[in-house]
Amino acid sequence: MLLLVGSFLLLMLVGLPVAISMAVASVLYLVFYNVAPDIIAAQRMIAGVESFPLLAVPFFILAGNLMNSAGVTGRIYSFAVALVGWMKGGLAQVNIIGSVIFSGMSGTALADAAGIGTIEIKAMKDHGYPVEAAVGVTAASATLGPIFPPSLPFVIYGMMANVSIGALFMAGIVPGVVMTVLMMLTVAIFAYKRGWGSDTPFEMKRLMSASLEVVVVLSVPVVAYLLMAAGLSINAAAGIALLVLLALDWYFDFSAVMALMTPVILIGGMTMGWFTPTEAAVAAVLWSLFLGLVRYRTMTLSTLTRATFDTIETTASVLFIVTAASIFAWLLTVSQAAQMLSGAILTITENKWVFLILVNLLMLFVGCFLDTIAAITILVPILLPLSAEFGIDPVHFGLIMTLNLMIGLLHPPLGMVLFVLSRVAKLSVEKTTMAILPWLLPLFIALILITFVPAITLWLPATVGLIR
Repeated sequence: MLLLVGSFLLLMLVGLPVAISMAVASVLYLVFYNVAPDIIAAQRMIAGVESFPLLAVPFFILAGNLMNSAGVTGRIYSFAVALVGWMKGGLAQVNIIGSVIFSGMSGTALADAAGIGTIEIKAMKDHGYPVEAAVGVTAASATLGPIFPPSLPFVIYGMMANVSIGALFMAGIVPGVVMTVLMMLTVAIFAYKRGWGSDTPFEMKRLMSASLEVVVVLSVPVVAYLLMAAGLSINAAAGIALLVLLALDWYFDFSAVMALMTPVILIGGMTMGWFTPTEAAVAAVLWSLFLGLVRYRTMTLSTLTRATFDTIETTASVLFIVTAASIFAWLLTVSQAAQMLSGAILTITENKWVFLILVNLLMLFVGCFLDTIAAITILVPILLPLSAEFGIDPVHFGLIMTLNLMIGLLHPPLGMVLFVLSRVAKLSVEKTTMAILPWLLPLFIALILITFVPAITLWLPATVGLIR
């Protein structure tokens, strides 16, 4: 096991990509220790991506790219400005609300940072905010992408841990709200200390218009429920409610109602049993195509082609990491790394909460060096059996793991959000890192709450019957 881990770390230190480092280290281990035929490397790598739930990965990535191509990102930003732009530190608050909405479509922190984050940083700089403040709040809010459903890390974790992806999606909603509130409070404190004012004048008409859009979206499931109570079938009730929404949106030309409907359709469809979480990714793509080609008519053949090629590129990199991590994780399993770690931890503590503290520290450290997908693929087979011994719910453990790794995306040396925002803001990695540090506080508070108050995570999926 020392050769496997040591060669992996050495290859990373010399600058090889994470996936190649894992693959080469795995092959070296097979050659030197002869634990299995060499062909097992190819077989395990293929088996790592031979999974139906993984089909959700390219479709969710494509949905996020199509939403960007359809101009939905700009509509989300305009809606957020109308809703909270009048507050002190208005555009910083807009940054957070925009990320909440966009997270319901993309499922990744990188898409959030590179998509709506680009618009938000430019707008904050143009309104006189320090570029460091713009980068910091954008980085913090980007972590909401994989917490609110849909979420690519939840898909990977659910596949690895054999846990309901629908339950993970539902479990992310309340923690996402907690994180949003904490970030907005942080912005309010910064605004008070640094004298940030509002960025748009308070207009009751604009606020009421934005609030009305939220009410319209929330009324869709209510109307569907009332129609069902009147005797209509589920399909008929939902169909009528959706047609009424489309008619209202066409007539009033709402700013972000259709974007806000994306998570409602996905979560509602999974709850109603219309589609699985994997099929929900296809539904997200179809909804994105409808908005771009039919409703807004902003999508052209060139933008559609560009979104498709971007999706192919991103999917290839993600699945290459999954394939390399799968053989690496398998070798850690056969070398009994899980049992060794289990024994080591049990000699330190038999207390559940101390174990969770140790796990948090481990994953915060790992998140600084490993890609999120690779970390989940490697750590789940090792840590999940151990968490089960302490009686920790696997859905709760999935939220803890994902949030830790999202925080890792903001740190050098391999924090991808860090590098994306460094390019967008034209800041050095060092300055970008320093700009992000103060905004880690609300994330750590959220992590502590989610870790030690499991009800925050488990209440909603238990209420809808996805877990017991």
